[in-house]
Formats: sequence, C-alpha cells, structure tokens
Amino acid sequence: MALSQAPSQAVSEDRLWNRHMALARHGATPRGGVNRQALSAEDIEARRTMVGWARDIGCSVFGDELGNFFIRLEGSRPDLPPVLTGSHLDSQPTGGKFDGVYGVLAGFEVLQAIRDTGQVPRRSIEVVAWMNEEGSRFAPGMMGSAGFAGVRSVDEIIAVHDARQQSVAESLAELALALPDVPMRPLCTPVHSYIEAHIEQAPVLEAHGVPIGVVTGIQGKRTFRVTVTGEESHAGTTPHRRRRDALLSATGMVQALERQCFDPLDITRFTVGMFRVEPNAPSVIPAKVTFSIDIRHESSARLVELGDAVTPLCLAHAGPCEVRVEELSTAMSLEFPESIRSEIEAAASRLGLGHMRLLSAAGHDARYLNDHCETGMIFVPCLKGVSHHESESATPADLIAGARVLAEVVWARANDAD
Repeated sequence: MALSQAPSQAVSEDRLWNRHMALARHGATPRGGVNRQALSAEDIEARRTMVGWARDIGCSVFGDELGNFFIRLEGSRPDLPPVLTGSHLDSQPTGGKFDGVYGVLAGFEVLQAIRDTGQVPRRSIEVVAWMNEEGSRFAPGMMGSAGFAGVRSVDEIIAVHDARQQSVAESLAELALALPDVPMRPLCTPVHSYIEAHIEQAPVLEAHGVPIGVVTGIQGKRTFRVTVTGEESHAGTTPHRRRRDALLSATGMVQALERQCFDPLDITRFTVGMFRVEPNAPSVIPAKVTFSIDIRHESSARLVELGDAVTPLCLAHAGPCEVRVEELSTAMSLEFPESIRSEIEAAASRLGLGHMRLLSAAGHDARYLNDHCETGMIFVPCLKGVSHHESESATPADLIAGARVLAEVVWARANDAD
C-alpha cells in the first residue's frame, strides 16, 4: 500500500467482522450470544487470542495488577504519553457479540491499518481491554478503568468476591498463570487521550438512520446492594404475627423505591436486576434477601436526591426484619470535552458519514478516563437498540464506519505536535 494512504482507508470490513465472530466463540451460548464474564476461563481465552493477533502484526502486549490488557503500537516518540482506545472483552451472562468487544476490535483494526500503510505515528497508540466493565461477576463494574484512573484502590477491588466466593485477587492469580508471558506495568500511567468506540445500546441512531453518534457525555448512576435479614421458619406452622419474612419486607422496599423513582417524563431509570432469596425453599419462610438497585439520571442533582432516599425508604419498609444498605458506586453525570466531540464530527464529515450528538444512557469505562485525560466516545447503531441480550446485532457496514472515524481521530491525535 502507498505510504500516503490514510489509515482510515486501510481498515478492513471483513477482517473486523471475522474477528468479532472469532472472539464470539469464547463463551458462545446456544442461542447465539456470549457468556464471557470477567476473569473467567472464557475471558482468558479471548485475551490469549488477542495476544496472538497482536504479536502477529508486531505489536507488544502488557497487563497491569488489575487485569487490564494493553496492545501497543510503538510510535517514533515512545517517551510521549500514548493515545489510548478500546473498551472491554467481558460480557453479561447472556450478552451479545458486540457490546464492549467492538471497541477493542475497532481499536485493534486501527493498529493493523496503520501497520498496513507502513506509517509510524508520532505518539504510540495503545488498545486496552478493561477488566470487569460489566460487573456481572464482580460488583460493581468498571473496576479496571476505575483502578487505572485512581478512583478506586487496588485493595478495595481485589477483595471483592463473586457469587461462588472467589475473589478478584484469586482470579487475577489464575490470569497470571494462564498468560505468564504477558509483562506487567504500573497503573495510572500517563495517557494523552482516550477514545472509546461502542455500539449505542439504544435505538436513537437506528431511528434517525445515522451511522455515527458523537457522544456528548454519560448520564449519572448510583448502585446499591440491599440485604434484608429475617428468620427462617416453617411455612405451615408459624403464625403471621410471629414471622420475620425477609421476602415480604424486601418486596415492600422495592415497591416503595419504584414509586419514589416514578417519572412521568421517563428520564429516570430505576432497576432491580438481582434478587436472591435464601433458603429459597417452597415451604420455608425466607430468612434473607439480597437485591441490587441501579438508579440513573442525566441530572446529577436529581440523581443525588433519588439515591439519598434509598436508605430511609428501605428502613421504613423493613417491618420486623433488619436491613443493611451498601452504596456500591456513585458516578455523577459528565460531559466529554468539546475538543474531542468536534474532532469526531469533523472526521465523520471528512468521510462522508452522517452523524449526530447524543448522550450515553449506559455507563462506560470512558467515565473514569474522563478524569485522567481528554476523553471521547463514538457510537454506532445496533439492531433495535437491543444490548445485554443474546440477540444483540450490528451490521458490518456500521461497524466499519465507526472504525474509520476512530482511525481518523486516533491518527490525528497520535500525530498532534502538542
């Protein structure tokens, strides 16, 4: 290829699509989705595949103490902070083939396109797969990016356990044993800028027939874990006045919270996504219930108000039971810098691709990078806006459009004289 060819013109639609299908085999579900949870055997195998691809094109690979995974294309000035792009490889238990992994593979396609043109960027360019973005195995999510940015401590993160009582620390040790030839480097390394490509996970782009979303920011989110403790006893012999039914108390809390979060404008997002009953037996009064709360709003002030109501509402509906409320994560609404938003728009225009600005309703690792360096996001459509589901789907044409815009922005920033 000619040295003057822009990397955005060298990205390959077939190569990008085929790599999505190859990684989807790691954790493939019978219904066509992916179950590749953080630091699982499937996640490790996906990383192993990425290591092979990276070394095949002459890139180096690194890890860090939180299991974040980096692929580096060396620039002519390796002493300068690199331009970073990527997302995550982990999925929900019944996830799809594109959530997160698209950002990693689009970034990797940019690296290969640059290699194919024979050019060398001034700054190094790195592709990252952040550890545990989803939070499905270890809660809360976005552990790797939060730790990298210094928002959460390593000790706090590695102490978290999954439902089988395996800790993050134990899982990271398994990762190190499985990939012993991936060298380690420190957290919180300097970064020039971070650009994350992602499927939209909402129907806005598809509804407007627009292939590129210029993400203005991310709506705020607060998550909680509620533990209700009652007393296990016989369903047939225990009078109601003597019962300490954890399930009845918990459902009363959920109903009260739903009323509190009701929003006629449909802006507030309130979800109880996990609900665990113990001992979960037909003829036994439940002794313990654990459930999650996820509240999101584009207004930080309203998010504070709704989140601050969780504990008093749960206490008010505890009845004869005890209740403990733990706030797992708090992230206020944020805006990405105008400089990056404008660059993404300009890149899409140069490529003749329609684009529009929109807010991200879902959380992303870019949230934590935004406090570490200049950060932006590029969205592409997904079918009917469906995500976190095995039917999640995106077209090769939309995926490559986003990768071309990403290549333009990353290449320009990697060669910025600033």
